[in-house]
This record gives sequence, structure tokens and C-alpha cells, in this order.
Amino acid sequence: MTALNRVPSLMARAGTASALTLAAVGGTIAIPGAASEAAAASLGTKALKVAASKKGAPYQWGAAGPYRFDCSGLTLYSFKKAGKKLPRTAAQQYNQTRHISASKRKAGDLVFFHSGRSIYHVGIYAGKGKIWHAPKTGDVVRLQKIWTSSVYYGRVK
Repeated sequence: MTALNRVPSLMARAGTASALTLAAVGGTIAIPGAASEAAAASLGTKALKVAASKKGAPYQWGAAGPYRFDCSGLTLYSFKKAGKKLPRTAAQQYNQTRHISASKRKAGDLVFFHSGRSIYHVGIYAGKGKIWHAPKTGDVVRLQKIWTSSVYYGRVK
């Protein structure tokens, strides 16, 4: 006897099983968009781990790894290793992401720093208000608290 045969009165009334019924009998539900959200989260999580593995790598303007990075070079490298190609600059990366609110941000999302409409820096959100990034000349890849509210968030598609 299948799970659906055990709930004949519901099946007869509705013609299909409800989400609650399927959950009760061990069925699965396909929710539109959920698979792509899960894939994006997995991609971001992988990229975050790659960025964290580069802790201490020196900043170098225009560098995209594997041993030196600028800000967008670190995000480009991290997502490439996770399986997704990004454009080279922070502004181009911003234009390629799905823009999300701060309340929807998740670890692995990109954090874009801006002045007016100009994007000037990018890092990977690590959770708890922190990012992995390559800050500036003379510095190294590191985890740091987000220091301003002038940020946008983007999820790599």
C-alpha cells in the first residue's frame, strides 16, 4: 500500500495530496524557486570557504589569485572555484547579482560598498555582520566587521 492509498478521503476530496498530508506520510513537495535558492546558497557557501582559505594572502591591486588578491579578484576567484564565473570588477559583479535586502542576506552573498551610485569595494558575507575581503594596499585577506551602512547585497545567480 502506498502512502497516498492510506489517505483516500483526502485524495478524493482534493484530487491531490496537500503539503501537510505529504509531510505526514513522508512525501516530498516541489516548491517553485526553492531549488534555485538552495543551489545559490550552496554556491555561496563554497565560495565563502574558498575566500576564508585565503586568509593572510596579500592585497595587490588587479590581482585575482591564487596568492594575491584585490577585492573583486578575491570574489571572482572564490566563486570560480565554487563553479560560477563572475566578471572582473566590483561594479560589474554587482550588475550580475540578484539584489537582496539586508534582512535577506545569507552567508556567501556578496556585500557591495558604495558611495552614492558608485560601487567601490566588494566582499563575501560571512554572517554576524562580517565579511571576508581583500581590503587595501599593505593589508591582507581577512575577516572584518562591516564598517558602514552604505552597502548593497547581492546573491550570485
